[in-house]
Amino acid sequence: MESAGKNTNQLDVRGNQLISASHWGIFHPIVQDGRVVDVQPFEKDSAPSKNLKKLVKLQTSSNRILHPYVRKEYLEKGPASSEKRGKDEWIQVTWDEALDLVASEIKRIYKNFGPAAMFGRSYGWKSSGLVHSAHTLQQRLLNLCGGFVECANSFSTGAIATILPYVTGSSELKSTAWPNILKHSERIVFWGCDPLVTGDIDWIAPLHRAQKYLDQLKSSSIKTYSINPVRPETSKFLENDWIAPKPGTDTALMLALMHELIAAGMANKSFLDKYTFGFDALKNYILCSTDGVEKNAEWAEKETGIQASVIRNLAQDLATHRTMLMIGWGPQRARYGEQFPWMAYALACVLGQIGLPGGGIGSNYHYSDGGVPVRKGKQPRGISSKVAPVWPYKKPGEFSQKIPVASFVDCFLNPGKVIDFNGKKVKYPEVKMVMWTGGNPFSHQPETNRLKKAWSIPETVVVSDHVWSATARHADLVLPASTTLERNDIVGIGTYTNDGIVAMHKAVEAPGEAKSDYEIYTLLAEKLGLKEAFTEGLDEAGWIRKIYNDTLAPNKKIGVELPAFEEFWTQGYVLYPEDPEEGEYVAFADFINSPEGTPLKTESGKFQLFSPTIDSFGYEDCRGYPMYFRPEELRAAENEFFLVSLKASDRLHGQLHNLDATFDGPKVSEKVRINREDGEKLGLQSGEKVELSNSRGIVVATVELSDDVAIGVVAVCHGGMFFPIANKDVGGCSNTLVKDVPTSSLSRGNVASYGTVKVRKVLYSKRQNLMLIP
Repeated sequence: MESAGKNTNQLDVRGNQLISASHWGIFHPIVQDGRVVDVQPFEKDSAPSKNLKKLVKLQTSSNRILHPYVRKEYLEKGPASSEKRGKDEWIQVTWDEALDLVASEIKRIYKNFGPAAMFGRSYGWKSSGLVHSAHTLQQRLLNLCGGFVECANSFSTGAIATILPYVTGSSELKSTAWPNILKHSERIVFWGCDPLVTGDIDWIAPLHRAQKYLDQLKSSSIKTYSINPVRPETSKFLENDWIAPKPGTDTALMLALMHELIAAGMANKSFLDKYTFGFDALKNYILCSTDGVEKNAEWAEKETGIQASVIRNLAQDLATHRTMLMIGWGPQRARYGEQFPWMAYALACVLGQIGLPGGGIGSNYHYSDGGVPVRKGKQPRGISSKVAPVWPYKKPGEFSQKIPVASFVDCFLNPGKVIDFNGKKVKYPEVKMVMWTGGNPFSHQPETNRLKKAWSIPETVVVSDHVWSATARHADLVLPASTTLERNDIVGIGTYTNDGIVAMHKAVEAPGEAKSDYEIYTLLAEKLGLKEAFTEGLDEAGWIRKIYNDTLAPNKKIGVELPAFEEFWTQGYVLYPEDPEEGEYVAFADFINSPEGTPLKTESGKFQLFSPTIDSFGYEDCRGYPMYFRPEELRAAENEFFLVSLKASDRLHGQLHNLDATFDGPKVSEKVRINREDGEKLGLQSGEKVELSNSRGIVVATVELSDDVAIGVVAVCHGGMFFPIANKDVGGCSNTLVKDVPTSSLSRGNVASYGTVKVRKVLYSKRQNLMLIP
C-alpha cells in the first residue's frame, strides 16, 4: 500500500461496480458511451430517494456552465461596471485568462485593503465529498492570502444553534434513540417538522435508516400530532391529528399549554425545582403578573386560531402520557425565531419527562436520520481550511472580520454600520471583492431584490459553479466546475448516525472545460504563488488516500479495524459495526440521574428558563425568558395571506431545480399551494397563474388548490429560481417576498417565512409577458 501522503494520478476501480454519494444517498452510476444513463441506489439504503434518478442530468443539463466567462463590460472597464451585473453579455475566455483576472484582483484587494475587504463564501450545501468541498478549498486559499470576512452562524439553524447553548449548554444535541421511543413513548408531537421530506437528505450521505422507524410508528399504538400551518407529508403518512396554528404563533400555543398545566396542577413541580433555573420569571409571564395578559387557552385561540377546547385537550393528553416533542427548524427561521426552541424546551420542562425513556424533546429527528442508533466508528476528516497566512498579514483595522451570515447583504449596503450580535458589537467591513463557490445565495437569502441591489456594490464578484444559477448570472467572472459524477472523492456516511465511509468514483469526464474544485483552486493558488502551501504536495488521489488512511489509527484505538485503502476503494465503502447500547440512548439521562455529577454546560448547570446573560444584553426582541412576539405583518385584506416557505421534496434548496432550467430561465413554473376554500373565493382553479406580491417584490406561480393548507395561508417551496422579467420574478423564488430582517439581535438568524402577500390572477404567455386581470 502506498503511503498516505504520496501522490498518485489514478485510482483504479479494477472493473468493479462504480459507487458515489450525494446528499440524497449513495448510488451506483451506470455508464454507457461516456455518459451516465442511470443511477441505481446503494443496496444497503433502507429507503432510496426518488431524487437520485435526477443525478443523471448533472452531466448533460442545458444549464451547465461549460467554459470560463467574463462579463463584457467587466472585461472592458473592470470594477467600474458593477451596475451591469445580471444584465450584461458574457464573453468566453480561456482558463488562463480567467485565472489571471481573478489572481490579479485578489492581489489588488489584499495589497490595497487587506482581508476585511474580501468576502469569501460558499454556502448552500456544495458537493458531499471531502476533497472537493468547495467552501473548504476557497477558504483555505484565502486564509493563505491573509484571511477574509468570515461568517458566523448558519441559514439552517441560526436561531436554534444560538439560543440552545444558553438553555441546554449545547447547540447540537443528540436525540433519544428511535428504538427507545417505540418502546416507551405514548404520544409524539411533530412540531414544525416533516421528516418524510427533510429526512431524505443529509449533510454528507444518508442510508435513510429512520424510515423503518417511521413505518413501525405508523403500525404502533402511539398517538401522534403534527403542528404546522401546512399539513406535512409525515402527517398524511401517519394519518395523525393535524393542528394548524397561524404562522408565527407557535409560542403562543406553547404558553397556553403551560398555562393549562399550571392551572390544573399538572406542571411537574419537582422537575422544575430540581432541574431548571428561572421558571418563576416565565411563570409570572404566563399567569399575567408581568404584562397583565393571562396566557390562557382563550387568549391563545385569538392569537393562533386554534380553539381553546383543542388546546385544553392537548395539554391534558400530553401531560397524562409519556410524550416526546420532536421540533423542527422551520419555525425558528422566522422573526423572533429564538423563542420557538426556547419555549419548546420550557414546555418539555413543565411536562417534566426529559431524561425518561420515550419522553422529553429532540430537535433533529427530521434530518440526517436523527434519533437512529449511532454506529461505532470515527468519521474521516477533510482538508483543513484553517491554515496560517503565507502573505504578509494586513490587519482589518477598526472593522470586524466575522459577521452573521444572514447579515451579509446589510453589510454590503451599510459598511461601517455597528450591529448587536449575541452580546457583542459588530462593525461591518467595506467589502470590495466577493468570491462565492458551491452555493447560491440568490436562492436562500431573504428579500432577493435587496440582495440584487447589494450585489452590485462590491468591485468584483467571482463565482464558480456547475450551473447558471442566479448567483452565477450576477457575477463578473464565472469558472465552470465539475460535478460529483466527474471526479473522485471520499466522504463519511451519516452526519448523526456515523455509519461508515464511502468512495466517490469518477464515472465520466466533465463536459466542456469544466474542472474539479480542487483543480480550480490549485491552479489559482499557483497563479498566486501559493501552490505548495495549498496542496501540501498532494493531488486529488493523494488527498483521498490521506483522508482515508488518517482514519485507521483513531478507529483502531476504539476497536474498529478498517481494511487497507486499496481494498476500501475497490469495495467502495466500509460500514461501521452497530453498537447495541445505542438503541436505548435517552437524551439528558445522565443529567437527570446525577444533576450535580453531570451538570449541563449552562450558567446554572440546569435547563435555563431564564438567562441572566441574555437578560443583561437588554435586547427588546429577545429577553431573559422565552416570550410570544406577535407577528409584525398580519392578514388585513380579503386577498391577503400569510406566506409560508416550505422545504421542497424534489430538490435541495436550488439543487436539482437548476438542472431543469436553461440560461434563459426555468422550464416549469413554481407552485403556490392555497386552501381550496380561499381559492374558490378568489375564483382560482388549480393550474392557473397568479401573482403573489407585497412591498418587497412580485412572484408569478401556478396555483395548486389543497385541503392541506390552513385557511389564510399560502405556501411556496423554498429554492425556486430567481428570474426577474419586467420586475416580476417568474422563477418563483419565495425569498423574493420575504423581508430581510434578523430573527433578533441575539442570533441575527435567517428569516425564511415572513409576513403577508396579496394574490391576483394573471395571464401568462409563452413569451413570458404578464398581464393582470382586473
